[in-house]
Amino acid sequence: MTASAPRTRRFRPLSTRVATAGLVALAVGVGFAGGRATLTAAQHPTVPPPAHVESIAPQSSTASYSAIVDLAAPAIVTVRVEKQADASRTALPGPFRDFLGPQFQEPRGRREGGLGSGVIFRPDGHILTNHHVIDGADKIRVDLADGRTLPATLVGADEASDLAVLKIEARDLPTLRFGDSDRMKVGDVVLAFGNPLGVGQTVTMGIVSGKGRATGVGDGSYEDFLQTDAPINQGNSGGALVNLQGELVGINTQILSPSGGNIGLGFAIPSTMARAVADQLTTDGVVHRSKLGVTIQPMTPELAQGLGVPNARGALVSDIEPGSPAEHAGIKPGDVIVSLNGQRVTDANALRNQIASTRPESMVSVELLRSGKTETKSVRLVERLREQRAALPPAQGESTGGSNFGMAVSPLTPEVAEQLQLPRTEQGLVVTDVDPAGIAASVGIQAGDVIKQANDREVTTVPALRAAIATHESRPLLVLVNRQGKSLFVALPREQS
Repeated sequence: MTASAPRTRRFRPLSTRVATAGLVALAVGVGFAGGRATLTAAQHPTVPPPAHVESIAPQSSTASYSAIVDLAAPAIVTVRVEKQADASRTALPGPFRDFLGPQFQEPRGRREGGLGSGVIFRPDGHILTNHHVIDGADKIRVDLADGRTLPATLVGADEASDLAVLKIEARDLPTLRFGDSDRMKVGDVVLAFGNPLGVGQTVTMGIVSGKGRATGVGDGSYEDFLQTDAPINQGNSGGALVNLQGELVGINTQILSPSGGNIGLGFAIPSTMARAVADQLTTDGVVHRSKLGVTIQPMTPELAQGLGVPNARGALVSDIEPGSPAEHAGIKPGDVIVSLNGQRVTDANALRNQIASTRPESMVSVELLRSGKTETKSVRLVERLREQRAALPPAQGESTGGSNFGMAVSPLTPEVAEQLQLPRTEQGLVVTDVDPAGIAASVGIQAGDVIKQANDREVTTVPALRAAIATHESRPLLVLVNRQGKSLFVALPREQS
């Protein structure tokens, strides 16, 4: 058996990387060094969870968590997959090769296999696992805790949340009921279930170390992870994170590690998100998500000061999609969204998740800050469609003009706009040169950026920019930049006199 590294961020000098928390890859025909689940609880798979479970945590340091294991373990499965190896190169993907070494590169034309974990959440055989466990598989088998191995079909998969639902032909299976991950607190004890490295069903214990984490791995669209120090290793992907009531509060999915092994930084998809995705995949085979039609960016103290708002909470609107719900509702670039339906928006990632978890065509109340004042907008959300995003290469402009922020600018002409792959009608000032030691470079301004606004004023000429710089001199200069077709705000601090 060959073990692939989980979706792990593997630290290297001056760089980082994240990888999945537990897909174990193996070549078909190579001996399996693991085995079936070895827990005693696995011998009693038909015991359903009670309608309500009080805390069954040990009452002293000498007590055990065996009652929780007895309740949860029968619903944990091993997911085995097979797929045709890449014809051009059948070695494992880069992060996995780094973990295993070159001896595990397969001969051309061979089939590849992998191993992960899953959770039975319906007694009719519906199983929740990670998208990355079954991605590309043409054959899926599931090992149950009672020793049976059954073929599975893919009901639906959602790359954006890294979740998938499988179905096996079986009845009256033991299930693990969903708990409320929103009620989990940092410091709460949790148990992690899975089949690390194919050794058999394994249980580890830790605490919730953090909430609302985002790593940006994979699609990275919808992340709201529970962080835990419960040991998670290769093969744990898709396994359960369980609270002391024996309820599912997370699906283990990623680890952060310099070596590919556990160092106490594990991440699980919260049960509130997992349940919503699982229900839609089971019913429709796809996930329906809403959109507001805004481009948002995280707030920073510098942006908050430039916008004249009291703190860096919320999501800053940097662009509006034409014809979108946001445009119809009167939301504008520069608005800071601070709550949705009365629920506080802590940051841009939180807003993205809140919008996505709301059903399309729902009416929502959006509270925002504009020019330091609070406004409320009513918005009817629409369904988000899959989008194809192309990365546009940066282009060069002609270097003329200048400013005291360490950048040279010139009016954007149709010819330069075309070079930048922008509409010929685009207006603004193109940044043609940046002093590496200047203020502009220190905040990320790049040659090829197009400055559209400064301190809430449209700027198409150098004098207009100078006039805007002269306003609000006690604040950072707040500029709206178009970079490769995407808008974002940047705050440039003033030079101290």
